Amino acid sequence: MKLTLIHCANLSIFDQLKIEEALLRTSNENICLLNAGSTPSVVMGISGKEHELLNASFFDQNEIALIRRFSGGGTVLVDQNTFFATFIFNKEDLNFDVYPEPLMRFVEAPVQRALNLVKLKENDFVIGDKKCGGNAQMLTSKRALHHISFLWDFDQKNMRLLSQPKKMPAYRQDRSHNNFLTPLCTSYPEITSVENLLLQFKAAAEESFEIEKRFFIDNSEPEGKKQVAAWLSKEHRSATHLMRPGQIAALHSLK
Repeated sequence: MKLTLIHCANLSIFDQLKIEEALLRTSNENICLLNAGSTPSVVMGISGKEHELLNASFFDQNEIALIRRFSGGGTVLVDQNTFFATFIFNKEDLNFDVYPEPLMRFVEAPVQRALNLVKLKENDFVIGDKKCGGNAQMLTSKRALHHISFLWDFDQKNMRLLSQPKKMPAYRQDRSHNNFLTPLCTSYPEITSVENLLLQFKAAAEESFEIEKRFFIDNSEPEGKKQVAAWLSKEHRSATHLMRPGQIAALHSLK
């Protein structure tokens, strides 16, 4: 399959989601978008309810962005140690009926090429019985999007921002966030950084697909901003929105 590879730098998860939604709705290319790190944010699925998903007493003490994305799935806390991988496909280019589970299984192959210990369990990527990556999807009449947020590392105390979800996978067995999650850095010390994890995943994508086009998007550089503006300027429905701006601050500064 021919693929456009987009390697991002200095891109917040909010900007990433806006780009993904534009490409899903306006492009006819198969795409893999990779991004390492983000300004600290809590990202909810399109139907998520704040009062059910957030620990208000802790959340309200901290200036952190709250985002509602355009896709389904659960709530994630992201920061500078989160790695993001997104695949967008034309349904007609996939050789299977495009439903959530087959799409997840298709994406599992390049993930395992990059991270051999990582496997799908229910709707999560796991190492052993602990979650290291969350998945969310958006299917339209002609296109399919699957995005993943991998925990390269995380600060356990910051998980207090999220409440225990009412709906959870059976294998979680009601474990707390800190007992349920595992960072990739403990299983892959040789990778050394979230930026190197992106490079490893990029190599796996290049082995798994025929790369037809390449973009390097640095949101701090004029050329990167120009390309992003070109993608976003095409008329399309946009459901991604900022519910609370927050501030650009390291998560370790949370109270």
